[in-house]
Amino acid sequence: GALCAPTKPKKRGKTMLQFNHFNFNVLDLERSLAFYRQALELEVVEEKEAGDGSFKLVFLGDETGSDFQLELTWLKDRDKPYDLGECEFHLAFVTDQYDDFYAKHKEMGCVCFENPGMGIYFIADPDGYWIEIVPEAK
Repeated sequence: GALCAPTKPKKRGKTMLQFNHFNFNVLDLERSLAFYRQALELEVVEEKEAGDGSFKLVFLGDETGSDFQLELTWLKDRDKPYDLGECEFHLAFVTDQYDDFYAKHKEMGCVCFENPGMGIYFIADPDGYWIEIVPEAK
């Protein structure tokens, strides 16, 4: 909530609600930051650390300046991978450079599922979270 300095929602009718961020808990913060920087060109826009150092929140933003952010949460005492269940959830990005990102992700070895029929593919981050890559509508 108050940690991410939300922007003022755009008014549409009576609703004053807008997406703000999505969270992934990560085991190795530096490894995850490097992955998101290389794979998706996301940059740190805000960081919060507990006074006792027990956790750190890092908010990542895209180059378009979208108000939606990815929050990475790192817990100091966590020493085992997170159980992602059946991994039936994902985050999605749309790009006008689909072929370039696909080539980069293949080279990185992080493509975990391809659906040529739908024209999309997924990558997996270092903790096993799936991220869908969608081409911009033409």
